[in-house]
Amino acid sequence: MKKISGKLLLIFSLALLSAGGIVWACGGGDWDDGEYSNFTPEAFVDHQYSPFFYTSWQAYYGTDINDNSNTRYNEQVVKEWGDYLDHKVNSKDLAALLFTASPGEVDSSYRYFKGQMQLLPAYIPDLKSTSLPKAKVDAFFSYLTLAKQCESFAISDVQYSWDVKTTVVNPAPQLKTNLMIAFDHSNDQFIKQRLWFQLIRYSYFEELPALNTDSSAGPDHSGLVTLFNKYESAFPKNSIYYRALGYLAGHYYKRKDYAQANYIYSLCYNYSSAMKIPSKWSFHPQNEKDWKQSLLLAKNKEEQITLWQMLGIVHDESRAIEKIYSLNPQSDKLDLLLSRLINKAERPGDRYEIDSINSIKINANDLALVERIATNGNTHKPYFWNLAAGYLNTLNKNYIASGKFYNQAKKQLPENDRLVEAQYRLLDWTLYLARLTKIDAKAEKEMVSRLNWLADLRDKKDTIANLRYDRALTESILGLAGRYKKQGDVVKSNCFESTTGFYANNENIKALQALLTKRNKTPFEQAMLRYYHLTMKELYYHQALMLVYQENTDAAIPLLQLADDRALIDLPANPFNSRINDCHDCDFNAFQKKKYTALSFVTTIRDIKAEIAAGKNLYTNNLLLGNAYYNITHYGNARAFYQNNITGYSATSPMDIAVEFRDRFTSAKIAEKYYLIARNSAQTKEQKAKCTFMAAKCERNDLYNASYKKQAKDKKYYWDFDFSTIPVGQYFAELKNKFFQTAYYKEVLKECGYFRSYNK
Repeated sequence: MKKISGKLLLIFSLALLSAGGIVWACGGGDWDDGEYSNFTPEAFVDHQYSPFFYTSWQAYYGTDINDNSNTRYNEQVVKEWGDYLDHKVNSKDLAALLFTASPGEVDSSYRYFKGQMQLLPAYIPDLKSTSLPKAKVDAFFSYLTLAKQCESFAISDVQYSWDVKTTVVNPAPQLKTNLMIAFDHSNDQFIKQRLWFQLIRYSYFEELPALNTDSSAGPDHSGLVTLFNKYESAFPKNSIYYRALGYLAGHYYKRKDYAQANYIYSLCYNYSSAMKIPSKWSFHPQNEKDWKQSLLLAKNKEEQITLWQMLGIVHDESRAIEKIYSLNPQSDKLDLLLSRLINKAERPGDRYEIDSINSIKINANDLALVERIATNGNTHKPYFWNLAAGYLNTLNKNYIASGKFYNQAKKQLPENDRLVEAQYRLLDWTLYLARLTKIDAKAEKEMVSRLNWLADLRDKKDTIANLRYDRALTESILGLAGRYKKQGDVVKSNCFESTTGFYANNENIKALQALLTKRNKTPFEQAMLRYYHLTMKELYYHQALMLVYQENTDAAIPLLQLADDRALIDLPANPFNSRINDCHDCDFNAFQKKKYTALSFVTTIRDIKAEIAAGKNLYTNNLLLGNAYYNITHYGNARAFYQNNITGYSATSPMDIAVEFRDRFTSAKIAEKYYLIARNSAQTKEQKAKCTFMAAKCERNDLYNASYKKQAKDKKYYWDFDFSTIPVGQYFAELKNKFFQTAYYKEVLKECGYFRSYNK
């Protein structure tokens, strides 16, 4: 994970543009917490706290957060300057001058305004035509010129732990003098406060190298503290004030006066949404002693509550909830901590295993705390606490208690709040599903609207922003499939969770097809089939596929015709061709005079068999059938023939093929049979040699299959065994002993390394 430099952790306040670098990135990554969550914090917690919604893998929640400290306050800064300049400068030009223009470009814009330049480059904002008073523009540019000079020491890119450390630029002494002169001579409160901020920031960076001293070393005579205390009451408590206050906090932190620093950071945190991330990032109580000292500095209950919320975000939600509740049960700062407690509680032990969701154990003290507060009913969102208590009880399998809390929450839900209503509906559904032990006609009727609603959410037919429903969707699918399977209804079970084994039995497929084609489906059947992913065409194709491997081409062809476009996809290579060494890419790239689809491939097999039955071209036709049945095995060039949404599309090893179809798609027995028939019909030794070698390939592939199975049984990976140890079988021996004088033998010897090793 990225490690931010210590300097940037402590200094969150920004200059006119900003000081510091990027804090921990938000968003991205390979894990979505919503996948294991049924509880949506956005439904209950004010958006200003959204960076601190719980996530299991990133520092801050969400992707809409401005996580760059160099730009965090830009929008606010533009607004403030826009107000000052009477909104006579458009925001785009103002932002360009404030944030991107170089000192030279700022100078050019100012000189052009004063009439000292005749032409201004098009990319430099023009303030001459704004009709602003000269005095106000002079004040703006005079300040901006000084502020730009501060960037050299105040603006810094993030430093990660693996980076080469960059050289820290020390503030120029003359700049401080110029800032002080400008501050003393300014009568404009808006400008004067910003100059004060620049002086505070300058003082921080000026004393930074010497600040690593313990506060117990002696009195604090810092110029920064003196400057802050002398003038703080002269200015309004606005964003500039709190950004200056942040540097004061950083000063105390570096002096190891953690109590004072953390208290001040809490004031900044509470001021605005924009200041929450950097304030929380810098907030680090070291131990219970300095934490209690921070609490003693709080001037009222609200300040104590803020401190407790900040502590609870990282260290202990339950303790913080207890303390805040005792101070003010109506505090909205409880909401964030409760959402974090819930989202942590529902996290599975292994986030990649759905089964681990069902083995969650809820902390008894957390449950008792939430139940007590929910029962008291004196928070500002009692429905939130009742839903939370109900959900924790659901996770803890206390379904009766869960139902009671949900019933109470239902009476308290706010009107016309779709997200909260959807959250209740989702939690109530998960409770219903958890209690469901047997599915009968009554239960099916009760589930119709809920299943349709979840399917609508999944299919984006109903959109409720931020609602977390993925876990409920997964639980619904697996839960209902499991219950139907337990009840012996494999068809309905498969509609919710389609399993490969189901399709190994044609009677199962027929029963499913009957359901799919049923004219008067019940409302439940219609809802259930929204969770089923295969079409009738795909089922027809699969049935045809199984018949081809049973050599029943006559029955397969009508089904392929019903499969329509699925059976009309071109195979990547000519399935009737063969070569000594299998090379799929070679076959794919070879010129194909005729392209075969699954349908034309099977009809060609039928036609070849008809010729064989008529006694025509027995050698050639049987050899072609051998090639065809070889190529539709895992080892051939026409794997695409059997790959589909049921059997799978990717298998680098025979062991990657579903066990229900593994033997069928890896065995070359049918191909071997036709190669041997072709050999019996061969007229020359060359032909017999070729058939013998092709039979040897079939035999060797079956030996591979046996070895793979043994490896799996021995719990070894398929790549961990020595291919050279596999017995070569009878056909290598026959090729060597009977056909060593043929040209084909010599060709095999040249191309086949296995045979060459055997022949030594």
